[in-house]
Amino acid sequence: MAYQGPREIKEFDEKIVQVNRVAKKTKGGNKIGFSVLMVIGDKKGRVGVGLGKSGDVQSAIRKGVNYAKKHLVNVPMRGRTIPSPIFVKLGAAKIILKPAPVGAGVIAGGAVRAVMEAGGVLDVVSKVLGTNNQASNVYATMEAIKRLAGLVDLKKRVRAVEEKKEEVLQEEGKKENEKEAKEENKVVQEGVEKKKTSQKKGPVKHTSDKAKKGKVTKKKAKKDGKK
Repeated sequence: MAYQGPREIKEFDEKIVQVNRVAKKTKGGNKIGFSVLMVIGDKKGRVGVGLGKSGDVQSAIRKGVNYAKKHLVNVPMRGRTIPSPIFVKLGAAKIILKPAPVGAGVIAGGAVRAVMEAGGVLDVVSKVLGTNNQASNVYATMEAIKRLAGLVDLKKRVRAVEEKKEEVLQEEGKKENEKEAKEENKVVQEGVEKKKTSQKKGPVKHTSDKAKKGKVTKKKAKKDGKK
């Protein structure tokens, strides 16, 4: 067997979910084509879905893969599972996705399993309600992933706003503390300056009652001598 060279390593894992044979009545006869629903993912948090239509299956697969690559969606993850449960109704399809403990695996039907495994989710519990149409269930699963990503972004924004509020409150508290400290320092400095001015003027002489009486008696004696 001849050596064919190294195998091409694909960036995305490709899965065929549904193949439909389509026949169209035309003037020259029946025109036969195929529509293929493809799910691709890198098993690291990115997944995409594409529907390709062509006269042969290989061309339809290629078209579906190219469309899916242009419309990739990031899968929100918490460890090996999704961050929170979600229920989605899209047309006739109803999908329930719930986080699962480590080791539970992907408990899901064919359509949901294809999307979850392609996105890299290892533990999840799902339930398909409403319809058994593979295409409807795949699109409903993708809608659930988009809504989960929106919820995660919303939570991050709310958290960022709360953190910013806390920082503003802390800064206001620091400013108030600095203002109070400045006022206290001002009062202390005023007291120190008053004390210094009083010391410069010198001590205040306080005369006792006895000294006053002695001065009065001396004045009286002088007056009596003059007389």
